[in-house]
Amino acid sequence: MSVEARERRQPWILLTPALSAVGLLLFVPLAFIVVYSFWLRTATGADQAGFYLDNWIEALTDPFYRDILLGTLRIAAITTVACAVLGYPAAYFIARSKGNKALLLLLLMLPFWISYIIRTMSWINILGVSGAVNWLLLNLGIVSEPVQMLYNEPTVILGLVHFLLPFMVLNVYVALEGVDVSLEDAACSLGSTRWQAFREVTLPLSLPGLAAGGLLCFVLSAGTYITPLVLGGPTDAMFANLVFEAIITQLNWPLGSALSLMLLAVLGTLVLIYNHYLGMAQLMKGLG
Repeated sequence: MSVEARERRQPWILLTPALSAVGLLLFVPLAFIVVYSFWLRTATGADQAGFYLDNWIEALTDPFYRDILLGTLRIAAITTVACAVLGYPAAYFIARSKGNKALLLLLLMLPFWISYIIRTMSWINILGVSGAVNWLLLNLGIVSEPVQMLYNEPTVILGLVHFLLPFMVLNVYVALEGVDVSLEDAACSLGSTRWQAFREVTLPLSLPGLAAGGLLCFVLSAGTYITPLVLGGPTDAMFANLVFEAIITQLNWPLGSALSLMLLAVLGTLVLIYNHYLGMAQLMKGLG
């Protein structure tokens, strides 16, 4: 074998362990899910192998699944907007801070050291009937009886924002770190106010980070099932809860596989659109 041929093969040899792991842990299970989606759940509870479109017809034509999917996308959009509104000022403060940025970033990363489930369930102790907020309201005499604040859509959105806000802050912070502060000073020296310099210089240059954080928040919130399961009511189920219910509770793997692929197709389309117009580089910076 020639030297040039060995040099061409060397990158692929080095990538073999990573590609093997991705293939075994991602593509092989995904292939099983695709196959399962065309099987049929019989009246006896057994799965009948074959190529049936019943699950896909039910998933695509039943208004129940369509409404839950649209509701999931709406909740994800509201969560993303809330994370952007709350996360941008925090990221700007960290990026422009003259103090210890490492300490601020450490404080931002602290929530990741606690289990997502524990963080979600902590809201029960805060907003529950016997939680901290109701205790405070009762002791201050503002209310005469506990207020029901849990198990509704606003609480689900609150829990999602609590979970996803650090992702938004990190992505925006990375983008702001790449913006030279002297550009704002130059704009001010040309007659702009600080607000105009931010609006015309800093904000446009940081939009890739905002878009990357928005994509991450939207995809993660649309695919979650823990938060609506813990903080939501019977009418606040999201699409991932339907997948969980079909596979874990009903043991209907064919229908659950079709539903999961349906959600994957919707979110995958959004990722492809984002990659086409903005690319994944900024998202990788934020995750890194």
